[in-house]
Amino acid sequence: MTQTPDILCIGSVLWDVIGRAPLAMRQGSDVPGRITRLPGGVAMNIAMTLARFGLTPALLTAIGRDAEGDELVAACTARGMITDTVYRSEDLPTDQYMAVEGANGLIAAIADAHSLESAGAKILRPLTNGTIATPEAPYGGLAALDGNLTLDLLNKIATSPVLSHADLRVAPASPGKAERLGPFLNHSRGTLYVNLEEAGLLCQRGFDNSVEAADGLLARGAARVLVTDGGKTATEGSADGLVSETPPQVLVTRITGAGDTFMAAHIAAEVRGANRSDALHAALEAAAIYVSGKTPT
Repeated sequence: MTQTPDILCIGSVLWDVIGRAPLAMRQGSDVPGRITRLPGGVAMNIAMTLARFGLTPALLTAIGRDAEGDELVAACTARGMITDTVYRSEDLPTDQYMAVEGANGLIAAIADAHSLESAGAKILRPLTNGTIATPEAPYGGLAALDGNLTLDLLNKIATSPVLSHADLRVAPASPGKAERLGPFLNHSRGTLYVNLEEAGLLCQRGFDNSVEAADGLLARGAARVLVTDGGKTATEGSADGLVSETPPQVLVTRITGAGDTFMAAHIAAEVRGANRSDALHAALEAAAIYVSGKTPT
């Protein structure tokens, strides 16, 4: 590895196939719109935003040795990411994600991350073989990871000495996978980035707002949390107390990737030395710019 990473992005790197329509949609809708195919996945979305903020992320993920995988690795490299840390499988296809969005939000999505799940702990080999670290000299920097990893692997990461010195930043891939983050509550590890629904699933109760949700997660064992609630107040919470702010109001033109942008912008702000309030403000600003259809920088 010729470059030293500023952060590890551990999780899904795949192709996003997104259909967007300017009209409100419901089940069975058949409307005109645009279909795009772009590099995506939670880890990839975070890495792309971090790269735009001037950081160099290394990807720990699984990508197939098929044509789609070669194209995806080339796209990652072109975007300033370290890719020689990627596990390239001979027999697993490159993963993909498909979503449909209307003017009324996300209509439906399917995440096919079976290759990442099948690869399991193989994606962590750079942390033990000397590419990034070794068991005798464990990695001690920033690491962002997502809930597309299996519960078994997430539990291993939460407890393994290989990442015991790392500053873990953790996000679920979707509400359906939020409960996979349970090991980080049980072991009080890392900073969790969740929305209101995901916070409720982790705590097995409903919350009316992000302040309640942050309190609930901390009470369940979380070391630090950031809870978003769409256009409503977001809250960062830790043993030092709570900090809340309402995001800017913008016209929403896209949704997929907004949470990943928020997380990456928050990490980048803290790397630059921002305090808790300023980092939360920067993350909300970046997410607002993103959902309005522009590119945060």
